[in-house]
Amino acid sequence: MSNSFDVIVIGGGPGGYVAAIRCAQLGLNTACIDEWQNDDGKPALGGTCLNVGCIPSKALLESSENFERIAHTFPAHGISVSGASIDIAAMQARKGKIVKTLTGGIEMLLKKNKVTRLHGHGRFVGNSDEGNWCVEVETEGKSEFLEARHVIVATGSAPRTLAVAPFDGERIVDNAGALSFQDVPAKLGIIGAGVIGLELGSVWRRLGAEVTVLDAGAAFLPAADEQVAAEALKQLTRQGLKIHTGVTISATKTSKKGVALEYATKDGTQVKETFDRLLVAAGRTPHTAGLGADRVGLKIDARGYIEADQHCRTNLPNVWAVGDVVRGAMLAHKASEEGVMVAERIAGQAGHVNYEAIPYVIYTAPEIAWVGKTEQELKQAGVAYNKGQFPFAANGRAHAMEETAGFVKFLADAQTDRLLGVHIVGPHASELIAEAVVALEFHAAAEDIARIVHAHPSLAESMHEAALGVAKRTIHI
Repeated sequence: MSNSFDVIVIGGGPGGYVAAIRCAQLGLNTACIDEWQNDDGKPALGGTCLNVGCIPSKALLESSENFERIAHTFPAHGISVSGASIDIAAMQARKGKIVKTLTGGIEMLLKKNKVTRLHGHGRFVGNSDEGNWCVEVETEGKSEFLEARHVIVATGSAPRTLAVAPFDGERIVDNAGALSFQDVPAKLGIIGAGVIGLELGSVWRRLGAEVTVLDAGAAFLPAADEQVAAEALKQLTRQGLKIHTGVTISATKTSKKGVALEYATKDGTQVKETFDRLLVAAGRTPHTAGLGADRVGLKIDARGYIEADQHCRTNLPNVWAVGDVVRGAMLAHKASEEGVMVAERIAGQAGHVNYEAIPYVIYTAPEIAWVGKTEQELKQAGVAYNKGQFPFAANGRAHAMEETAGFVKFLADAQTDRLLGVHIVGPHASELIAEAVVALEFHAAAEDIARIVHAHPSLAESMHEAALGVAKRTIHI
């Protein structure tokens, strides 16, 4: 194998492997370095997303939703089930099979596109005499040295650690630990009411755990539209999640019995509570340690992010960075599109990412999804807007599905009618939001969506009705 490449990608997650494939498609001799190794000791591509993030969490969410439907949704359909039980081992085995299938699929895609795959820890060494970048790949104490004209850093992120609640892998766990429970904890505590906390809290609550979610922030889901966040909080609380914001954690103590947690509520009340397990989901931090940034002068800011412009160029010539290690949302799809953009720019094309049209999704039930500006952002910016809103309670397909909670909301410029934001809390919001992303990308007006024929009966009709509502033309409410 030659040790010289056009492009070396450090990281095999959604940003890295997609960048490597696109580079190869464009005729660039490409290598992809990744050090992920699962508990079985075998390397696996896909990073956090495929191994201990997006994919396994959705597998467990689907399993737990099916289990809950038996008791709470099936009776309305006239279906009675007695003695239903959940086999956690079988559920986890299914999750593992899905992960193995998809990570193996990435391996095949790299081979198909003739990307050189290297397992190990990649780091910068310096420059070669020819001006290329030198990269070391370390595997089990042995090193191999490569060089390339371009390097793409896609090393992802790691769970944020809290000094007050250090991970022990047994009682106090991160997302990977909470995805691998072999039994249902009677009481599960969660620090962090973000995507990870709410999704995994929903999984184990449905399977029988008493779940308490504690968040330091004053508001619930502050990044979401306030009205959507309020509806989501109402629905999740109604389901049994105990969610507290404005909480200050003061101490944790583990024992054979569980985790004793001490915290203060927003009104200053001191609380002591013991949980069987504690999931710390207080955000994630860029994974740049051990990258050799100091050796080559790669700029990293105070929060640990690699400094990069809107096209993911770093301060170093021909060094790029994508995904969780750079500014912006920590989203797999954002990382992938940045990987495509960088590959195309290396090849002399005009790749780009429209950061104003990136969808956000939380896979709770009801699902939460949005793209563009929230109402509070528009108000703060002094932008005049019109609003159209439609409840799923008035949608025929939602009634047929027995999923009528939530609504769709469209926000459009008061003068031009151009769509500024779309917000959904309700069934299949993760799929419905795609129409809104297309609309924002093509600078559509609310009127454009209002004039499109939507199939009946469908959940998508709620998008149509909300668009009609911008001009106060809603038909079915």
